[in-house]
Amino acid sequence: MAVDLAIHDALVLTADERNRLYERGTVCITDGCIEEVRPSRAGDGELEASTVIDGNGKLVMPGLVNAHTHLEMTPLIGAFSELELTEMLGSGTALFNRLGNGEFEYLVEAGVELAALNFLLGGVTTVNSMDARPAAGAEAFGEAGLRGFFGPAISDLFWDQPVDQQFARAREFVETYHDTYEGRIRATICPHDDWSCTRQLWERTASLAAEYPDLLVHTHLLELEESNTMARANGGEDSVGLLDDVGLLDDRLVAAHFRLADEEDIQRTAEADAAVAHCPSVFCYWNPDGETQWTPVPELRAAGVDVGVGIDDHYWHDSYSMFGEARQARLAANLKRSAGQFDSMELIRMLTIEGARALGMGDEIGSIEAGKRADIILLDVDKPKFTPLTNIPAQVVNNAVPADVETVIVDGDVVLRNGVPETMDSDDVRQRVNQAVERFMDETGWELDIGGSEPPTSIETVRDLPKRGPARLLTRLAMQSARDRFSF
Repeated sequence: MAVDLAIHDALVLTADERNRLYERGTVCITDGCIEEVRPSRAGDGELEASTVIDGNGKLVMPGLVNAHTHLEMTPLIGAFSELELTEMLGSGTALFNRLGNGEFEYLVEAGVELAALNFLLGGVTTVNSMDARPAAGAEAFGEAGLRGFFGPAISDLFWDQPVDQQFARAREFVETYHDTYEGRIRATICPHDDWSCTRQLWERTASLAAEYPDLLVHTHLLELEESNTMARANGGEDSVGLLDDVGLLDDRLVAAHFRLADEEDIQRTAEADAAVAHCPSVFCYWNPDGETQWTPVPELRAAGVDVGVGIDDHYWHDSYSMFGEARQARLAANLKRSAGQFDSMELIRMLTIEGARALGMGDEIGSIEAGKRADIILLDVDKPKFTPLTNIPAQVVNNAVPADVETVIVDGDVVLRNGVPETMDSDDVRQRVNQAVERFMDETGWELDIGGSEPPTSIETVRDLPKRGPARLLTRLAMQSARDRFSF
């Protein structure tokens, strides 16, 4: 049997419905799809294939799905790490608004390339990103051979931009980028959140979604105490009820965070077949008060809601590691409640097949099964830290790091081989990022060096404050009190 690519004699963690794990398995790929998954046989090393990979000492598993992220400020990783919550909120909000006005394009372009490079190196084959200017991200991930969902954030209160202009941009983005790069890049509709969007904007979003029925609607939902308050001010019962009122609570909805969900929210979300993206690290790092309810992931999953894992703003907690995000999900839930909130295979599934289902792609990616697209990663587990090689799911979520990823395959194409990107030049990307950060420091007065970060002494030196709405309020209050609970 002639195939395009064959991996033989590997550990194979399928994440299929039975969670099958082969101690010595073979995976055959043809025309970008998985043709066969089976126990290895004598002679598999001589299979007729364009590419044959010896899987001895390797773990084969589905590519990781980053179900919620933001990319544009990637070059500022490390810049926020030591700031007080007030400083981070003020600086981050001001910069995000400036990006929304089309400034710092050089930083955005370098940043999305850096994000694509680091996610590729860490085994992330699919991202779902909401940004101010998503075109650069769509192009960078498309050129890198990765899979991604992208859309521009829309808000009539957060942005100091005409709503008509925002929707025109969203429509233009959809028409330009949806289903491009051999179908690996898809557009999404992204109302920013349930605390800075009026009912009128939600209704207009629903109309846009009706024009493009195959697009996901990606938003931040039930992230803050203010979420339900704003929904009631908009005539809704609560946040979930408002989305239901306007026709957006359905199987196309991907809701990031969902921290304040109660039993009724969970039930309504499950009945609508909507999905949730859980992002534990950013809230563990920037905990506003220590008292806010933790995302009820066990209850969501028990109700049948697909819950993926998202890394959110990786530059706010200095990590590109989706393995680390799964570990953090476990530790945070155990600390908030009690031990045993997840078993390791549940976390593997949230990183892979459940993340894929949350993005409406569970029939195409997320597990290693015949007929699915070949989005696969290989980890080098022939290392002292994996010895003895027992309980592989636990080893992956508790012990693996991006540096363990040796090979990445997307749509049957090898995009990372022996730890070296095939589709990107790491040195060129790093050079462009360093140049972009130097220019950014010159323009803003923000000091960044090997010893740390020092933002401008006044937020006005980064940007004049927004003229109206929650963006202005958020920035001003961030300078006054760390006790206030606001999104970042």
